[in-house]
Amino acid sequence: MTDVNESNWKKYFPNLQGANLLGADLTVANLQKANLQDANLTVADLISADLQDAKLLGANLKGANLQKANLTVADLTGANLISADLQDANLQKANLTVANLPGANLLGANLQDADLRNANLQKANLQKANLQKANLEQANLISANLRDADLHGADLTFANLHGADLQDADLTGANLQGANLTVADLTGANLQGANLTVADLPGADLKNANLLGANLTGANLRNANLKFTNLTVADLISANLQGADLTGANLRGADLKNADLRDADVLLVNLEGVNLEGAILP
Repeated sequence: MTDVNESNWKKYFPNLQGANLLGADLTVANLQKANLQDANLTVADLISADLQDAKLLGANLKGANLQKANLTVADLTGANLISADLQDANLQKANLTVANLPGANLLGANLQDADLRNANLQKANLQKANLQKANLEQANLISANLRDADLHGADLTFANLHGADLQDADLTGANLQGANLTVADLTGANLQGANLTVADLPGADLKNANLLGANLTGANLRNANLKFTNLTVADLISANLQGADLTGANLRGADLKNADLRDADVLLVNLEGVNLEGAILP
């Protein structure tokens, strides 16, 4: 392994593969297109560093400070970013496939079009992050903070969002097919046109959420909180709504064919034009 101990990192180092940069000061360094594959950047200072199109496959960035760093189109496949600080970092179109980010701080980060398939983001802070059209297929987002995050058009197919905080998040047109949203907080979230086919939402809080035109075919909403939720023209065919609280919900024009509404609270629900063919009613 190359051992690099330079204190001044203001110039461009094109090939640092396997380099030992433990605790190095790389503030505002120009590392565009640099090869940092398998490099040790544990607790390194990379504030405002330019890592555009850099190769960071398998790099160890545990506890590194990457605030406001430019990681546009960078390759972070399999990188270790445990507890890394990526606040306001630009990760647009970055490759974070199977990257390890538990406890990472991504507050306000730009992850638009980023590839986060199978990434581990357990308990990560993604509040106010831009995740438009990001690929989060099968990502681990257990207990992650996604409050006010922009997930417009994101792919969350079979993602694990158990206990995640998605309050006021924008999930317009997002794909959440088969996602695990058990006891997730989606209060006030915008899920208009979202795909929640066979998604798991038992005990989820969807109070005041917007599910206009959403597809919830076969979804599990057992004991979910749907108070004052907008489910206008939503598809709830064969959905499990046992014990769900639908107080004040708007179901106008919704399709509840073969849905299970046993023990559901339907007080003050708008059922105008609802299809209840074959549904099991309270």
